[in-house]
Amino acid sequence: MVGKKAMKEEASGNHVSVSSRAGLQFPAGRLRRLLKKGNYADRVGAGASIYMAAVLEYLCAELLELAGNAARDNKKARINPRHLQLAVRNDEELNKLLAHVTIAAGGVLPNIQSVLLPKKTNESSVG
Repeated sequence: MVGKKAMKEEASGNHVSVSSRAGLQFPAGRLRRLLKKGNYADRVGAGASIYMAAVLEYLCAELLELAGNAARDNKKARINPRHLQLAVRNDEELNKLLAHVTIAAGGVLPNIQSVLLPKKTNESSVG
């Protein structure tokens, strides 16, 4: 779906990027060049780079949203690797996708086994 701005630029003869035509922020043209240069296949379809850019943009948006929520929960204004780690490991689908990925300076999820926690005692029955 082409936006009004892209249609005006096309009519005036200015260059319109593939990414802006597709409504993406990620560079579809650069991804196409890298797909062709990487020798992943003999030929690269016209929509392959656009689809790949859309998927990467979606994954980044999802990860940034969850990491931003983790940063806000910790009363921080800046996302750091710890917030990325918490975002990935607390989300079931992202954790499955990035199961074998190590995030530098990410730390681990806080987890104390229930056996190690102090036992709850009834204060009324003690006295």
